[in-house]
This record gives sequence, structure tokens and C-alpha cells, in this order.
Amino acid sequence: MTRPQQITVLGATGSIGLSTLDVIARHPERYQVFALSGHSRLAELEALCLIYRPRFAVVADARSASHLQHGLHAAGLATRVLSGEQGLCEVAGHPEVDAVMAAIVGAAGLKPTLAAVEAGKKVLLANKEALVMSGALFIQAVRHSGAVLLPIDSEHNAIFQCLPGDYGRGLQQVGVRRIMLTASGGPFRETPLEQLAEVSPEQACAHPNWSMGRKISVDSASMMNKGLELIEACWLFDARPEQVEVVIHPQSVIHSLVDYVDGSVLAQLGNPDMRTPISHALAWPQRIDSGVAPLDLFAVARLDFQAPDEQRFPCLRLARQAAEAGGTAPAMLNAANEVAVAAFLERRVRFPEIAGIIDQVLNTEPVVAVESLETVLAADQQARQLASQWLSRRG
Repeated sequence: MTRPQQITVLGATGSIGLSTLDVIARHPERYQVFALSGHSRLAELEALCLIYRPRFAVVADARSASHLQHGLHAAGLATRVLSGEQGLCEVAGHPEVDAVMAAIVGAAGLKPTLAAVEAGKKVLLANKEALVMSGALFIQAVRHSGAVLLPIDSEHNAIFQCLPGDYGRGLQQVGVRRIMLTASGGPFRETPLEQLAEVSPEQACAHPNWSMGRKISVDSASMMNKGLELIEACWLFDARPEQVEVVIHPQSVIHSLVDYVDGSVLAQLGNPDMRTPISHALAWPQRIDSGVAPLDLFAVARLDFQAPDEQRFPCLRLARQAAEAGGTAPAMLNAANEVAVAAFLERRVRFPEIAGIIDQVLNTEPVVAVESLETVLAADQQARQLASQWLSRRG
């Protein structure tokens, strides 16, 4: 009997991490948890360690690591607790690890995800910022190491399922005309424009279809999430920005589509549950039970589509512009957005100001070619400083 695959889950206490663990728990003969990371959610991470008994756990800093280590030792667990970026990179690239779920939100997930790629792992990519910030370097590392990169975003996973296996030859060579990314439109799809300045963080986080963390929920409400996915799709599938079209589909049943030159359009459908793409990537090229209920088309009854309004969703326009500019523009876009969203969640700025802050940063800092990871990180840091300066001037 073959040994269970050893899985590292980066961002285990978040929604993607928990869904991953749910799928793993359904197949104990196939998968075993090797390492879990949880940043600052110590109580939640300790509870997960007691269930899954990983070899390693990773938290934000040495003090938190000492606290968690004491608790796990008292419970009789042999789990070793590491801390910081170095600890994340260690469990991502460990020789005994077969697959890594990269589900740390934001720029913090970049280096550990790259560590998994450079170690030639099967990488389940839920951290979109890794590709948004350093797409060229990231894809180059994948090709050099022989890592297997499988997208977890429901949209990119849907595209992956709808493309032929040899799409790496080039979209034109395999007859693809365009990729269509679906978007729910979030909670403000029909909110009168004049009311957007008054919406609260709680309203922005109340997604109509998906259960997600606060930052990604705000990104969905502004459609920056879709803008980042557009950039990510260009790198994942070697597409030009004009080959990727965003379509608002409120039901979130069609997760994305691929349009072929012969007039065929292939779509992947399913209930809005992240366990579907997670189980697909975990078992690829096989299929396993995810725990997701079968899609009831009679209950869905209708599928609606509409074009996104860039006046309502300026973040989508800014993301497309960054994709077209290339270089460090996507990294600056992402960094400015992280600062702006954090400020909105802290009630320091109004919802429409998120796009305004990003626009300011992109128009202030020149775009340069990405030649190294240091270039990316410097652009990220500069964009954060510019966004923070704008906030401080605003008072």
C-alpha cells in the first residue's frame, strides 16, 4: 500500500485552509497533514493540531511559537512549532512534503509559495498575490524546478478544467479565442452609486454567495478580486489581458468559461463551495469526493450575465491597466490595495476611496521591469509607503 501524501497547509485557519482540511479528513488513506500554519490565530491552530497531529506548526513570531509549543507539549503532541517567514519556507519546501496548499492571504504568502515551487512541489495555489506580484519570476521558477502548479481559485480552476491538457503550447495553438472569468458582482452590484460612500465594512463583507475572509470579501465587493484574478489568469494560461473578459454572473454557478475559435464555449459548473476546486487539485488528475452536494439545476432555475460597470467598479479598470503595463505595476496595485482595504476595514476611509488610493499610487510611482524578487519587494514596499502617506495626509 502506498503511503499517504504529505500535505502542508499554509493558512490553515482561514476559510481555504479549513476547507482543505475538511477534504483531507474525508480521505485519510490518501492524505496526511505534515504541517499547518496559522499566523496569530493560536487557539484555532492549537485546536487543529490536536485533530490532525502535524509534524510542524508555524506561527507569526517566536513568542507565539513558545506559547503554542507549551500547549501542544502539555497535550502530549510531538508537533514542533516554528515561526516567521523562515518557518513557513521550511515547511513549504521540506523534502518529505508532497503537496502544499498556498492559502496565506496577501503579499505575506509570496516567499513561502515560491519556496514550495523552487523545491519542485505540487503547489495548490490559492494565494493569488504570488502570481500578481511576481508572475514572470514565479512561472520561470515553476518551469525550472518542474513543480506542478494547480489553481485553487474557483475561476482559474474552472478554466484549467475547460482547457485541453496541452494548453501550454499556447492558447492560439489549441484553438482558444478568449477566457471568460465570471464574477458574482458582490454585495454592491445593484447599490445606487451615490450610496457607495456610506457602505460599512460589515456590508462589504456580507458576500451573497461565498464565505470568505474580510480582506478578500472587500476585494470581491470592489471587484479588485476579479482584477487580481485577471492578472493571475494571464500568467497561469499565458494569455494577453485582452484575451481575458470579465462577466458578471450573480448565481456563481458557472465558475468560468473558455471560448474556442470553432464557436464552442466550455463552462465548468458547480455549487459555490471551495471544496470542489480543492479536491480537484488535491487528487488531479483523478477525482475524489469533496463533500459538496450535487448541483441542482432545477433549484438554480436561471443563469444571468451582464457586463461589469467600470464606473461602479473602478478597481477592475485599474487592475486591467496594471496588467497591460506589466513590470512592477501589478505588485504596486496589490500593495496599495492591501493598505487601502485595511484602512477601510478600520473605518479610516470610505469604500470608493479604495480605488482612489490605488490610482494615486499607480500615477505616482514609475513602473520598472521585474528583474529579481528584490525588485518586486521594493516596488511593494514603496507602494505601501505612498498609500500610507496619502492616508496620513488625509488625516
